[in-house]
Amino acid sequence: MSEPSRPEPRLVPHEGDERLAWDTARRVLEVLEHAQDERGEATLVLTGGSMGIRVIGELAGHPDAAVIDWSRVNVWWSDERFLPGADGERNGVQAADAWGETHELTWDRVHPVAGSDEIASADAAAEDYAEELAAAAENEGSDTGLPVFDLALLSLGPDTHVASLFPGREDVLRTDAPVFAVEDSPKPPPTRVTMSLPAINSAQRVWLLVAGAAKAGALATIRRPEITATEAPASAVRGTRETLWLVTEDALPGMPEDPDPAPGGTAG
Repeated sequence: MSEPSRPEPRLVPHEGDERLAWDTARRVLEVLEHAQDERGEATLVLTGGSMGIRVIGELAGHPDAAVIDWSRVNVWWSDERFLPGADGERNGVQAADAWGETHELTWDRVHPVAGSDEIASADAAAEDYAEELAAAAENEGSDTGLPVFDLALLSLGPDTHVASLFPGREDVLRTDAPVFAVEDSPKPPPTRVTMSLPAINSAQRVWLLVAGAAKAGALATIRRPEITATEAPASAVRGTRETLWLVTEDALPGMPEDPDPAPGGTAG
């Protein structure tokens, strides 16, 4: 039986980084509230990157954040750097710093990837994470090996990578495991753990953050209808219910990188 068709991505421009981070945080809160009303809990797959971490900070400080029961929010990571657990370069550590102590999460619902000081290898960390996902799925009464993901929040890399799925690599097409190790990442550090494309695409909603003129080329590439997942991994991310490309206007092709200042003014 063929897979049901998914909605095509919808591009949503924002006037700048601040508006993108704020509006995305508001959208996340709406998804969490709806999921908790519907299922009693909510599940996020989070990302790293400067904008991904910024959104987490905006989420923590948003005036509407109090409507969410944060003790019933599950948190997973689409990828992680295989470094010691407390290393400041890890996505989870940066996210925890951005989150602060404003809202209390339930630790058993937050699922960091094991660090290099906690487990023998990236392969073992990937296997361990897959087992955690399967246990959560079983607890929900699912035999898919994956729990319900209400939202996967991702960032577009300048080379079109997403999570730790990099262009030109056959592992982008892997379907044999929901999580796997990346041993020679073109972006440091070289050793990482990433969700597979099918795991990411199991999410009901997949949102791709695209901020800054430096991402304009990558955004133009993933918008090409003939592009393949191997050529541009981010082009292949799709939610089962919704896919949004949340972008700043300066990332749109054709936008000037350095706009001329207004008459009588100076560039900001």
